[in-house]
Amino acid sequence: MRITILTVPDCPNVPVVRERLTAALDGRAAEIELVEVSEEGDAAPWGMTGSPTVLLDGIDPFAIPGASPSVSCRLYRDAQGHADGAPSVQALREVLAGARQPQQAAEQDCCEADPLDPIGRAGRGRRAPAERGLRMVQQAVLRHFATTGRAPDPKLLEPSVAQAGRTVDDALAELDREDFLALDASGRIKAAYPFSAEETRHQVQLANGVSVWSMCAIDALGISAMLGQDVTVSSTDPVDGQPLTVTFTNGAATWEPAAAVVFVGRREGTGPAAAVCCDALNFFAGHSSAEQWRSAHPEVRGEIVSQDHATQIGQQIFGPLLQDG
Repeated sequence: MRITILTVPDCPNVPVVRERLTAALDGRAAEIELVEVSEEGDAAPWGMTGSPTVLLDGIDPFAIPGASPSVSCRLYRDAQGHADGAPSVQALREVLAGARQPQQAAEQDCCEADPLDPIGRAGRGRRAPAERGLRMVQQAVLRHFATTGRAPDPKLLEPSVAQAGRTVDDALAELDREDFLALDASGRIKAAYPFSAEETRHQVQLANGVSVWSMCAIDALGISAMLGQDVTVSSTDPVDGQPLTVTFTNGAATWEPAAAVVFVGRREGTGPAAAVCCDALNFFAGHSSAEQWRSAHPEVRGEIVSQDHATQIGQQIFGPLLQDG
């Protein structure tokens, strides 16, 4: 079980929720990660509706339907309606008892889950935590892709981890384990979502003249928001090879052909996004083409989404990655 505490900096209720979680766990082992969220725009990708928000395996068990993403203080109410700045020990015990254990999670059919779980890290987002120099390294990798179109040599990342007192290999290995990027057998970077070091179906031309490959259609749609610049996405329909383009100008997207859609899916099994879903998130020239592809790939579970929805997903997941803080 993985427990994530989403908090604004210096939230006075974080020590309280930590103490109550320790009591509620009753000696059971659990990985607890503290993630600081400072900007309203970062709250939505994490699923944060106030500080502190507690996630169990990426899910907020205390979520209130219709609650808006927020970095304000969060209040929890007990059965009597009394407000508190953190869930009670009893409430935490109840949700922990209902949470899936690791063995159960591994055995569950992953395709019953949201197809976007792998690409969005089950609600935890793709912005690496600031701790242990991970965010500095991730952002250095992404900026290198954006300025050169290629993955950096690991040696170039040494200044980014010097302050954290660790080696580049160690930091990259942790980012790989947590699926913020992917390494090949020799330890070199082969992907740093949304970018790919290898040729894919999706090419993105940046306003600075650099051309990059993206891992999937959703990744490609998030690059303009992440970099804050105009881009042109070029791809092809997997069924008939028809070319498709999405041009971002001042944040607005123009699609060609106008009837284009995106299929969002994932394959059975567990693993990083690159393995279970990236090749199942594609652009299609129209709804009928996407349906034809889905019929031919029964092993992939997912849905056809509109242009606006697909763009929103990409922007929510990748837009915050290079933000300061």
